Amino acid sequence: MADRFPRGRAAIAGLATFGVGETPGYSAMELTAAAATRAVADAGLTLADVDALFICQPDDFFAGLSFAEHLGLRPGYTDNNRTGGSAFMSHMAVAALMLDAGYIDCALIAYGSNQRSAGGKLATRITHNQWDAPYAPLFPITSYALAAARHMHDYGTTRAQLAAVALSARGWARTNEEAFARGPLTLDDCLSARIVSSPLSTRDCCLVTDGAAAIVMTRTDRARDLAKPPVPLLGAAAATWWNAIAQAQDVTVTAAKESGARAMAMAGIGASDLKLVQLYDAFTISTILFLEDLGFCAKGEGGPFVESGAIAPGGSLAVNTNGGGLSCCHPGMYGLFAIIEAARQIRGEAANPQPGIDVALAHGNGGTLSSQATVILGSMAAL
Repeated sequence: MADRFPRGRAAIAGLATFGVGETPGYSAMELTAAAATRAVADAGLTLADVDALFICQPDDFFAGLSFAEHLGLRPGYTDNNRTGGSAFMSHMAVAALMLDAGYIDCALIAYGSNQRSAGGKLATRITHNQWDAPYAPLFPITSYALAAARHMHDYGTTRAQLAAVALSARGWARTNEEAFARGPLTLDDCLSARIVSSPLSTRDCCLVTDGAAAIVMTRTDRARDLAKPPVPLLGAAAATWWNAIAQAQDVTVTAAKESGARAMAMAGIGASDLKLVQLYDAFTISTILFLEDLGFCAKGEGGPFVESGAIAPGGSLAVNTNGGGLSCCHPGMYGLFAIIEAARQIRGEAANPQPGIDVALAHGNGGTLSSQATVILGSMAAL
């Protein structure tokens, strides 16, 4: 399958974020449109150049249609794939294949949410699943808490090690002006925080913010002549093993093990070739699971790995260099922000620039550890 992917033949040509943090007075679609128009301008293009729209809004099941109408476009193709925070990595894979086939010429991938300003909540009662509902779990945190508890049982992972993920994220966020949470955070703050769903506390949970993000993709040979350095897509893969976590054979292993391996094979790299990784960190346990499943450490060793400071500023593996969903932003879904941070690092435009980054990984997660999707981005030198 790896030899069928058009490695490097499609690229990110433009990108933008908008309204990160708290931006009252905007609808979700208005935030999205603002990021989209900025991304198109960043590429040196106009909206008239866009002939394909990819979008996954939190509050609109017909978002592809609404987005086209809002922008005043008549695209030849729209995609409203809804797999949660992993959807945007899948959008990139589809766009790359369509661009390489000549079916489309310019794809706009966008997302936005006013979750914080609209009074949204991180956790709600599960009522849609008749098998889970009698136990009164919270969606989605109880499923992640189940994975964390099992990881603790099987591998001796501690709450202090979970806290190390939050502390590392805050360390990156402190020097990122776009990050919503930049204040001091200590280990004691994490360990004494209110438990939401045992063993996860409020400090193990992502933020609830507003914000929008967008990228523009076109063929790499065209992107060479546009306004910004292209960021080619070297590999992209997705995998889904379940919807409800109750269907998991092992709640400590996710489909990231599959999506990551396939994406890296397409790109022609291994985990040891990567020094910068952007992971969907809706909860602290997510980062540990994905580090293991993507091959950055062995299964069960994620706790000691993060506790060692490996993913914090100055560590051996730069993870979530903008602060991630735990400290930068999380407007309902974070996947597209992870992609943009990886691309910004490759373009040398990130708030916490890492030297010599020619290849980076961005990983998205949807549902309750349900849908996993991984993209490998590179510089022109990586082709």
